[in-house]
Amino acid sequence: MPPRPAPLLSCLRAAAAATPPSSAAPLRYGRHARVASPFAVPLPCPRFPRAAAVSPHALHPIAGGFALFSMASAASSASSVHDFTVKDASGKDVDLSTYKGKVLLIVNVASQCGLTNSNYTELSQLYEKYKDQGFEILAFPCNQFGGQEPGTNEEIVQFACTRFKAEYPIFDKVDVNGDNTAPIYKFLKSSKGSLFGENIKWNFSKFLVDKEGRVVERYAPTTSPLSIEKDIKKLLGSSSTL
Repeated sequence: MPPRPAPLLSCLRAAAAATPPSSAAPLRYGRHARVASPFAVPLPCPRFPRAAAVSPHALHPIAGGFALFSMASAASSASSVHDFTVKDASGKDVDLSTYKGKVLLIVNVASQCGLTNSNYTELSQLYEKYKDQGFEILAFPCNQFGGQEPGTNEEIVQFACTRFKAEYPIFDKVDVNGDNTAPIYKFLKSSKGSLFGENIKWNFSKFLVDKEGRVVERYAPTTSPLSIEKDIKKLLGSSSTL
């Protein structure tokens, strides 16, 4: 009868007994041990210099971002609408501090919007009624919503004044959202957000400003100007009605 093969466990034990003992000391982690490889050469941990604390006053804006930094800084440091200078429709500077002591309704307008007729009509009615009591409307054309204000400043002014008898000031066309947002609109939006965030949602969004230049209320594009009359009268201290 041929000899039976040795069990596998017995073979392994025999091979282990014949293997010369290693000089490497076992590395123990918990209850288990493993033999360190004779080829493993421990490397020193790299040492990185600790970063020095940098004062925020030592940071300087890069040249390319200086203009945006300055605009954002101006808007964030302002405490009143009266702190801003804007361009009128002819490109001339207008210091809004000239409106100190007046109640302002600031509106982004458009000539080809579904809200154009009703808003321009009612804005003219409000202005005619309260202009002698310290009320002003500041209209800022904007072409960011459906491209509904594509004309030049001259065309926009002619449209508003001819068709709707607008006697209130109409300013230079501006952006009210995005990277090129006019500083005055950065301030308005940061002063009064809406339920859906700060951004202007559409043409004819409205901001009501008190005599000290503080934003006291913001109205949705669909809010009719005549429905704001009670708030305007409250700021004017007037009891008259249309």
